Amino acid sequence: MQALNNFVAVDWRSGLDRCYFFFKDTHTYTRFDLGDNKVPEGYPKAINADNWDTAHGQLANLRFGFTTTGIRPARSGISGVDSDILWFFYEDAGVPMVCRYDQDSDKMHSLDRLADSPWRLLRPYFNRIVAGTWWQNNRDVQLFRFLLNDGHSLYLDLPTQKLTREAINETSWPGLGRYKHRIITAVQNDRSFTDSCYYIFLTDNEYIRYNIPKNQIEAGPIKVDDVSWPGLLRN
Repeated sequence: MQALNNFVAVDWRSGLDRCYFFFKDTHTYTRFDLGDNKVPEGYPKAINADNWDTAHGQLANLRFGFTTTGIRPARSGISGVDSDILWFFYEDAGVPMVCRYDQDSDKMHSLDRLADSPWRLLRPYFNRIVAGTWWQNNRDVQLFRFLLNDGHSLYLDLPTQKLTREAINETSWPGLGRYKHRIITAVQNDRSFTDSCYYIFLTDNEYIRYNIPKNQIEAGPIKVDDVSWPGLLRN
């Protein structure tokens, strides 16, 4: 049974909803099927070109990632109201980069320097961001929140390119302040527009279930084990 330390979680929305966990120390990954509430047999697996196309080489330096559906930022080169894009943020030779991964084709779409991408306002905070997510599952709303490792968070309105930095406290993230220095990664489960939740993973193999529409902790901290996340701790 492994300890969850140096890892990144991302959401997947094409087809059946799931989460992927990338373990950077071992260059392996695990798939968690949300509908079945378990990791299928055969995981974790090595990260390679067979399972992550040409994006596999970037995942060793992955910092955070999240999925959008039907959002077409300027200069994205992406079309389709149902396009599911997984945005991987990583560093290459000290340069922050963004990989667009097309979930519908299961192929890498393109690479950009962060500074040349729709997410360019994140550049000054890049090395402090541990997690990010689309805050509302509504294609007319393009708001994103990012958790930092210094006790702060970012709020980005993508169409207007307005970025707000705020302390994690009882006003911005009710209930999360006491855990703000323990956050490793986080991933969204878009159960429904009115009931989406954010799984925030902490040190000591614990996590918090945070309700996105209500902007409050729903449960936790809870131990990550074979009851709460069956198969996730499998070596």
